[in-house]
Amino acid sequence: MGQRVERVVSQVLPSVVWVQQMLDDAAVSLADTTFVVVDLETTGGSASADRITEIGAVKVRGGEVLGEFATLVNPATPIPAFIAVLTGITDHMVAGAPDEAEAVPAFLEFAAGAVLVAHNARFDVGFLTAACSRLGLTWPRPPVLDTVRLARQALTRDEAPNVKLATLARVFTTSVQPNHRALSDARATVDVLHGLMERLGNRGVHTLAELVEWQRQVTPAQRAKRRLADGIPDAAGVYLFSDGQGRVLYVGKSRRLRARVRSYFTAAETRRRMAEMIAIASSVDTVVCSTEIEAEVRELRLITAHRPPYNRRSKYPERAVWLKLTAEAFPRLSVVSAVRDDEAAYLGPFRNRRLAHAAAEAVYRTVPLRQCVGRLPAVPPPSATACVLADLGRCGAPCVGGATRHDYAPHADRVRGAFLGHITPILSGCEQQMARLVADERFEEAASERDRWRALAVASSRTASLRHFAALAEVVAARRGERGGWDVVVVRHGRLAGAGHAPTGVHPQATVDVLRATAETVQPAPPPLPAGTVDEAETLLRWLQRDGTRLVSISRPWSLPVTAAPVTRVADSPAREQVAGAVGQAVRSAASTSSSGSGPTHVPSSSPEPSTSIQPG
Repeated sequence: MGQRVERVVSQVLPSVVWVQQMLDDAAVSLADTTFVVVDLETTGGSASADRITEIGAVKVRGGEVLGEFATLVNPATPIPAFIAVLTGITDHMVAGAPDEAEAVPAFLEFAAGAVLVAHNARFDVGFLTAACSRLGLTWPRPPVLDTVRLARQALTRDEAPNVKLATLARVFTTSVQPNHRALSDARATVDVLHGLMERLGNRGVHTLAELVEWQRQVTPAQRAKRRLADGIPDAAGVYLFSDGQGRVLYVGKSRRLRARVRSYFTAAETRRRMAEMIAIASSVDTVVCSTEIEAEVRELRLITAHRPPYNRRSKYPERAVWLKLTAEAFPRLSVVSAVRDDEAAYLGPFRNRRLAHAAAEAVYRTVPLRQCVGRLPAVPPPSATACVLADLGRCGAPCVGGATRHDYAPHADRVRGAFLGHITPILSGCEQQMARLVADERFEEAASERDRWRALAVASSRTASLRHFAALAEVVAARRGERGGWDVVVVRHGRLAGAGHAPTGVHPQATVDVLRATAETVQPAPPPLPAGTVDEAETLLRWLQRDGTRLVSISRPWSLPVTAAPVTRVADSPAREQVAGAVGQAVRSAASTSSSGSGPTHVPSSSPEPSTSIQPG
């Protein structure tokens, strides 16, 4: 082949002292830089649990191959069958090979003083550093280049739909095709590296320092716009990136605005969407907030108001859906997009209609509500006909007089009570249905029933939390500020009405009194809605439930009903009967500890009663 392959022999290197080549000249050219391109084959994907089975490396400088290194490695553990099929490396092949105590030190000697290159370098370097740790060797921390990261910077999606080695080998027409063997893949990676360096040379990248900087994915647009961070205050708040026409592109929050905004112009920002946004942005505005929670809420409100194209969450709160029990002679379930001030009962919100329909189906399987659409008269016309659900016994057929309003009312009341928090009977019905399906070994159907149970349980818990939180005319709470003092908030009907900070040395009660006097007047929304958005209310709830938050005052006792749904995470399992049993046990456990009413069981505070024991300091 005209190229020397260095093979690890039986000589054991007692120690390795890697003298890393220091880049005294930051402008050292790529043509004068020595690279060692390495590839590993392993028994799996975990650097700590799996082992190396093969090392292949090529040393190059100025486009010339200086040497190659290749060896199988005995992993001292069986090679999994699927790995053997993928790589072609079997237990028999590695039986007489050097172990990692021989192979790894020999490779480190081969690569000493060079820049290390790998395709998905985190994988290869991770295994090498783990091996060094096991052998008691110090990892020499060489400069590392990753052809995956370089390809993402240098190539467009049209040129390469992905950055797999096989794809890049086709793009650059490599002399060797990768085949999941270490030396072949390393040789292919050499050609890919040279192709990428040629591309980047056309963009002004000619030195190792420039190549390392390019790998960090700091785009020219990011570098050029670092000036946008000038003058940003070092305080908690919200920042808004805008384009030349004043359109808000992105809204974010931070406890330290200056550092956060500056990070968008450094290698710390790796999201492609953000790089695109920075290229368009022409200004950054900030809103300084007195507390971290105020910044979180303002961010949500600004996202809802501006709907920035580069924000993904909280832009469309109106897209949430609710499950509604209608107010009519024969109530029915309906999936709706808004809560109205009517006599109907609501459950939600759900992230999408699929989950809302799943929860509705869970109700239908326990309670024989009608499933037809449209209002029914109190007295059906003679021409009315029943649907197939009546024949199946899943509906009392009020449409044809099979059930009077008096007969139907208990079913509607049962669902209305579930929407108000008494959900356990309906969840128990779902559990019984799961048990029957499991007994019949219909596991796929049992899993579907479990998903319906989960949709209903989560929605019930969410509705109960929102309903009781929104019913509070006022909550005043405080927690220690990150830089001392106290952060104080006033929440009215689930909406942030005021926020302030009592600095160290000032009694916080004065701040509390001022905030209560100047806080926004908030009118309640139709239950279970909070006065603000659901996202805002749930953000406030999480803050109030954090350790260290103290309730200073509260307008009325705050509790959640004991019959609210137990929200249990049920994981998928090959033994579906165990899944169904776990769900049933959770429901029975909740039912056995509950009472018939809706008495208080949980006050989200660090103390059982509201407390004014907040002191200066």
